[in-house]
Amino acid sequence: MQTILKFALRVVVLAVIFYAVTELYSGIRVLGNADATLGISGTYLWIALLFAVVNSLVGPVLRLLSLPFVVLTLGLFLLVVNAALLGLTAALSERLEVDGLVAALVGGFLIAVFTWIAELLLPLKVRAG
Repeated sequence: MQTILKFALRVVVLAVIFYAVTELYSGIRVLGNADATLGISGTYLWIALLFAVVNSLVGPVLRLLSLPFVVLTLGLFLLVVNAALLGLTAALSERLEVDGLVAALVGGFLIAVFTWIAELLLPLKVRAG
């Protein structure tokens, strides 16, 4: 039960992070649906949930396959992996728009930084067991 609550908290925090990123950087947009049940907030929650699932399922495989490049670039290639995950999320949802590779790189970097800050402030890690 506690794991579900932490995952839900993580999705809500990620929705706030997506809102902050779209406000700070114009290359990434979330097309909110004001007529939906939860309104525009629900759209951000949907994008955050989708990104969390993509990051949980595809992220480890991409990080493992890109491990030689990550080691060679001293971790900088993880920015490309984050950009790919953001691009994949945008491809799966019609509500998220990313304006290209540079926008995906900047957005992935901002999401990584804001997530790191949130993890310092809140207990967001979901631990098995």
